[in-house]
Amino acid sequence: MATPHPILPASTDPKDFVIATLGSHSALQILKGAKDEGMKTLAICEKGREKLYTDNYPVADEILTLNKFADWDEKLEEELIKRNAIVIPHGSFISYMGHDRVQKLQAMYYGTKDILEWESDRNKERVWMEKSGLKLPRLYPKPEDIDKPVIVKFHGAGGGFGYFVAKTPEQFYEVKNRKYPDQNDFAIQEYIVGVPLYIHYFYSPVTGELEIMSFDKRYESNADSIGRIKAEDQLVAKIHTSYTIVGNIPVVVRESLLPEMFDMGERVIKTSQELCGGKGLFGPFCLETIVTRKLEIFVFEISARIVAGTNPFIEGSPYTALKYDKPMSTGRRIALDIQQAIGAGQLEDILG
Repeated sequence: MATPHPILPASTDPKDFVIATLGSHSALQILKGAKDEGMKTLAICEKGREKLYTDNYPVADEILTLNKFADWDEKLEEELIKRNAIVIPHGSFISYMGHDRVQKLQAMYYGTKDILEWESDRNKERVWMEKSGLKLPRLYPKPEDIDKPVIVKFHGAGGGFGYFVAKTPEQFYEVKNRKYPDQNDFAIQEYIVGVPLYIHYFYSPVTGELEIMSFDKRYESNADSIGRIKAEDQLVAKIHTSYTIVGNIPVVVRESLLPEMFDMGERVIKTSQELCGGKGLFGPFCLETIVTRKLEIFVFEISARIVAGTNPFIEGSPYTALKYDKPMSTGRRIALDIQQAIGAGQLEDILG
């Protein structure tokens, strides 16, 4: 279970609090969203990167500097606590801090810490998705079981780096032993042919409402550019497919798919509450899916925090425009949730 955070400030004025996050990933969006909602902002930066958040894009009212993010220590936490800072996690934050260190944070933290264990453990995440009744790609326990195209994913691979496709056990071992001889923590997953679609949700424990904020697909190099090269030239050049993410492309989906997608998100939240025995998943999260030609939606991963695919929507998306009368990014929606919780005396409800 998460370590209890310090005694909460008694104030119900959002201006007495600061929105803080690591200067990476989706920090620009998070900090701008907080400023748009009239809140104070703080970026925790590695030395040399401060200018991005103050001069290039003036979204941070204050900067705290570390030589590297791994130097996060009690002194930094004391500074955050002194400022009534609420830390907003994102992908880089989880990557640099790790599950165990996040659990020990004493500064106020937006989100449920306990859910990270279910997100970061591949086997637990599979249980979560199965209990939520989602369609999942088949998993292959060992390479010898490969009988059709599969995608091999190494645990912790940053942004798709190192993923590869194999059609036979022999092809798996040929690529694995040649390119990744020291990597032994991997998942072998059925390769589903379809459109990779990332659904950006937001669930507020204050309003009890689930929202779909936006959608994106990833531009993966060189998987998305290899088609510009003739197959015979690919073979001659010995070009191997790579799935490293280099950018995000906004998508608007068929309207008829939306009811099913809302239902999927609601089941994921309900299951998380059962698994964590309480708050469960809230705030921003993402279901990473493949949509087939028959419009079946397969889910291959859950991201239990804001994802970088929301960054194209700093001024909002077509979906938030349908609901709000002002530009509403996921970053701004986080700030709004925090403001509403503070004003209603429900801050405890949104902190891990």
